[in-house]
Amino acid sequence: MPELPEVETVRRGLIPVMEGKQIIRAQVRRPDLRWPFPDGMEQRLTGKRVERLRRRSKYILTDLDSGETLLIHLGMSGRMLISKGDHPDIQKHDHVVLHMQDDARVVFNDTRRFGAMDLVATDQAEGHKLLASLGPEPLGNSFDEAYLLDRLKGRNTPIKTALLDQKIVSGLGNIYVCEVLLRTGISPTRKAGQLSATRVRSLVPAIRDVLNEAIDSGGSSLKDYRQADGELGYFQHSFRAYGREGEPCLTKGCDGKIRRITQGGRSTFYCAQCQR
Repeated sequence: MPELPEVETVRRGLIPVMEGKQIIRAQVRRPDLRWPFPDGMEQRLTGKRVERLRRRSKYILTDLDSGETLLIHLGMSGRMLISKGDHPDIQKHDHVVLHMQDDARVVFNDTRRFGAMDLVATDQAEGHKLLASLGPEPLGNSFDEAYLLDRLKGRNTPIKTALLDQKIVSGLGNIYVCEVLLRTGISPTRKAGQLSATRVRSLVPAIRDVLNEAIDSGGSSLKDYRQADGELGYFQHSFRAYGREGEPCLTKGCDGKIRRITQGGRSTFYCAQCQR
């Protein structure tokens, strides 16, 4: 599942061919993905100008000059494919095709069909059922030390589970929570409500640093839309915890190894020696 940095990278990659540009023609090639597409989606998109591309949590919001917003969620296998001029043939899993101004084309490809698209009035977008209960953005001003201290107070769930709760903080996923906890030296099994105020405070800058570094590393993939496959989505990033079971911990001065346990049906990677 793409997390906040991947979605932000996709948003930035779409801006040059979508923001300020008209959708000359929209094609919706099936009735649904995870849920049915909204009624008349082709007609409601065709001819509209994209005013702004923004992100909320793991969702891309495409504001149109019609006063509607196209909400996009990549799901588990969704990809945005961009081409300009010499377009490749439409493929089986190219479910939504946007023919853009300046002979550009944006395709939503989703093999497993766990992605989603919806249209909602722009002034009501924050109240959409997928967005209404989300917590603050981890890179936004409303996510600070005082807020996190208050939300974690008295919680009996493991800190990793708490940070994955989208009602507490939006956009964080399994990979980057593992990275944050290693960086702060906090065990993923520690009860959230038992963390000292000092340790909770350390989480806020670590979350921001880890996400910003991941976004920066994804910046090089923005050129991908000029390549033959035109794929935007996942990018390679050097993880210090995630996926490194049995490998040496990279924390300075630590000679431990990365372990893997299961929490809430997901793999957690951590160093039992330096994460207390």
